[in-house]
Amino acid sequence: MDIVTKTISLKTKGNCHVINITPEVNEALSETKMKDGTVTIFIIGSTAAISAIEYEPALVKDLNDFYDRIAPSNVPYAHDATWGDANGYSHIRATATGASFVVPLVKGKLTLGTWQQIILIDFDNRPRSREIVLQFTGK
Repeated sequence: MDIVTKTISLKTKGNCHVINITPEVNEALSETKMKDGTVTIFIIGSTAAISAIEYEPALVKDLNDFYDRIAPSNVPYAHDATWGDANGYSHIRATATGASFVVPLVKGKLTLGTWQQIILIDFDNRPRSREIVLQFTGK
């Protein structure tokens, strides 16, 4: 069993910016030469998340609308009063979605559905530099 760790660095726009990172994960997988195992995709930071979705414009809009309903950006949060950075909603959204996502590797490929892509969602209220850790475990 081998473990290989790689990173992806991205610039984001914030404000529920959704980025399809499947091509970058596929590229990193090909570099590992692994055939079977798993990859854990983890975002460093508490105002972004990793998930999977059918990455198309209407669904990305629906996802943004969903987050606006469950954790609106225009209501007060205790975090904002404590730190003054007005991004309490970002932390709530990121926690609800999750910082990591695991995908099985079978015969050297990510086992994603036909329309399923791995996404980074940056919920913060400003552009950020983000680092994603990919940890491949397998053979």
